[in-house]
Order: sequence, then structure tokens, then C-alpha cells
Amino acid sequence: MTKINGFKAYDIRGKVPVELNADLAYKVGRAYSRLINAKKVVVGHDVRKSSDELSEALIRGLNDSGADTIDIGLCGTEMIYFATPYFDADGGIMITASHNPPEYNGIKFVKRDSVPVGYDSGLNEVEQMILENNLGSVSEEKGSSHKAEIMSEFIEHLNQFYNPQNIDKLKVVVNGGNGCVGPAIEAIENKLPIEMIKVHMNPDPDFPNGVPNPLLPENRKSTIDAVVKNEADLGVAWDGDYDRCFFFDEHGNFIEGYYIVGLLAKSILKNNPGGRIIHDPRLVWNTLEIVKQAGGEAVVSKSGHAYIKEKMREVNAVYGGEMSAHHYFRDNSYSDSGMIPFLLVMQLISEEKKPLSELVGEMIKNYPCSGEINTKTDDPAGKIKEVEEHYEDGKIDHLDGLTVEFDKWRFNLRMSNTEPVLRLNVESKGDIKLMKKKTKELLKIIRE
Repeated sequence: MTKINGFKAYDIRGKVPVELNADLAYKVGRAYSRLINAKKVVVGHDVRKSSDELSEALIRGLNDSGADTIDIGLCGTEMIYFATPYFDADGGIMITASHNPPEYNGIKFVKRDSVPVGYDSGLNEVEQMILENNLGSVSEEKGSSHKAEIMSEFIEHLNQFYNPQNIDKLKVVVNGGNGCVGPAIEAIENKLPIEMIKVHMNPDPDFPNGVPNPLLPENRKSTIDAVVKNEADLGVAWDGDYDRCFFFDEHGNFIEGYYIVGLLAKSILKNNPGGRIIHDPRLVWNTLEIVKQAGGEAVVSKSGHAYIKEKMREVNAVYGGEMSAHHYFRDNSYSDSGMIPFLLVMQLISEEKKPLSELVGEMIKNYPCSGEINTKTDDPAGKIKEVEEHYEDGKIDHLDGLTVEFDKWRFNLRMSNTEPVLRLNVESKGDIKLMKKKTKELLKIIRE
């Protein structure tokens, strides 16, 4: 079957202009309008040099198909998730390549009520329409386009998730990685009683301080240095389109997203007793224990935002968390946010009167984990089969890749949805030596 380069599992993403350009963006606008029978669509974009041109072409395609557009300009992906239901729109489109290098860009889609659209839920049809040049005729009545500024409404929307009066006068390092989060932090700054130490907060398409991806160890140094130098209570860093944020404790230690899931579940269950919490299957033991202690119900879902959001809607979960630092909230259209965790973690530190290192210290001790380790391989499926045969005496599960569980340790090995890479996660019950030994053992098999 013919494919267009750049059409991925969850979005369109590729190098500009080879894989993604104004011509393709225009056609995508035409096709997407047909797909959802759009009358009104919200469009926003990130800071990249190509974003304005792609956004204009996309809007032209939507308008030529008869759909009205509301252009909210430079924003974070979560502002599209907010704006789509806010404007009662049929869909929302974000131009972003998130944490990819500057030469990349992408297009991410939602339908009405910010329901995600992935390859299996509509993008495949958009691709086919473009391949077959089946875009329909240009509408006699073209849609209108107008710009809207909704930052203050977005900041107002965040109020329901936290109470600024419950946040102490913390000293907090905020690192925007020169992505899009700067304007949102500026807009909320005077509502928070904290002292902010700002690092790389000006949006800059050249990403002069490295791509905004705090998962890369080399990109964490500026946050760590600022926390240590200023004796801050906390460090927070965002990715390019700020739908993910990452935390550093008061010593500058990077906190794995896995433990933040437990922390946020505990925080949210305080106000939602008995609520359901969704988690992914890569690392689970800490989440299961925390949710049980807090009187909630843990529900597992396949990794990936489309699956998590679908499962949350299905069981009316109040929160969903992935170890990759995607955090989803029912009252945020079941969508992920990088701003809400930032606010909730500061509130939790203040309410518990404990530093972040102490809040997560027990979790890290009880369930040490490897963090996600990626390995490029020519035959990911073959490697997974080989690993499964090696550990066939464990309890095996195939919900998402391969999960094998033993009494004292477990692991998950899965293929990336977007590249020829295997992703490994290992955890143990209170035995860091065992976790490290098994991680080494698994990597030997995977990398031989």
C-alpha cells in the first residue's frame, strides 16, 4: 500500500520541506475538513521557523473546503485541547514537532471535544484522500479565518486544578528550553506566590540551548545547575510544545516520570475519593500501591495518548499518567497537560510540608527502576520473541509489547510506534542490585 512519508501512529511528522511542506499542509487541511465534515476548526502552532507557513497553508486548505478557522497563534498543544471545546469547534489542529530538532515539524489533530485522531482513527483516511487526490471541490462559499487571543481564558481554566493559596513561597527554577511555554508562565506568574528563576524561557526557533527535550540527560544540566546555584526548592523543565513537564528535586536530581504518576495520583485522589486512575504497563508496582493506599482504583491501558484517552473516557477516570511524563486529566477534556502537573506538584510540596526528594524518596526505594532504555535494532519483533523465550518461566502479558513478571522483578519491552527502536523498562521490589543485574542481562540479549 502506498504511504506518505511523515504519517505516523499519532500525528504527521517529518523534515521540512522534504517530508512536510506548505503544499502537503494545504492538502491536509482540505482532507481533514472532509473527514470531520468541519464547520469550525481551531488552529495553533509552536515556535519553529516553518510553523507560520505551514499554519497559513493548512488554514487556506480548511477555508477552501468551507470551514471557518480560529487561529490562536503561538501556543502549547494543551491550548488546542482547551480551545477546541471552548469555541465549540468540530476539530483542533496543532502545528508542532514537540521535542524534535529544529528542521522537523508536525501536525497533530483532535476532533470535537478534543478526542484524539491517530492513524487508525482517521489519519489513514486523510492520507488516502491525498494520495487519490480525492479532496472534493473548492467550496463556493469559502470559510472565514480570524485570529483569537485566549491565553487569559486558558489560565482561568487552570484555576480548577489548584489553589494558589495552598502554595508556599517556594523558589522554583523554570526551564522552557526556548520552546512555547514562556508566554504561559508569564501569564500565570503573578497568580503564584513563588519566586521563579527563569532559564531559556524566550521562545527561539533555533533552540540555541539544545532541543527542548529534558529526557535527554545532556539537556538537564542547565536546570540542575540553576537549582543547585540558587538553592531552589524545585526545578521544572518543559518540552517544546509543553504538553510534558519534568521535575528535579531540591538537590537537582532528575525524577523519573514513573514516580510523578504516583505523586499526582495521590494528590488527585484526595479530592476524588474512589476515583479511577489510568496507568501504562511499562512500570506499574509503585502506581498500584499508591493508588490502593489512597483508596482509588488503578486501571491499566496500552501506552500512547490515543489509548490512554480512550480508556479514560471508557471508565470515566479522573487522571491518567504515563512514565513518559504525559499526564491526563478528566476535567481537561481527558487530555494531557504540562501546566497542571507543575501546579499540582508545587501544591503537594506545600501541603505535605516535605521537599520533593522526600515525597518520592520512599517510592524510589521501594520500587527502583531502570528508566526507559532505547536500543536500535534491525529486527525488533525477532528480538522480542527471543527475549520472551529466554524468560518463559515468568508471568507473560502482551497488552503492550512484552511484559514479564516475577516475584521480585518485572520488565516491559516494546517496539516504538515511530522508529526501529526497542524500549526497555525494568523494576524490582526494593532491590536496586537485582534491578541493575536484570537490566544488564536483558540488554545483553537485546544488543547481541
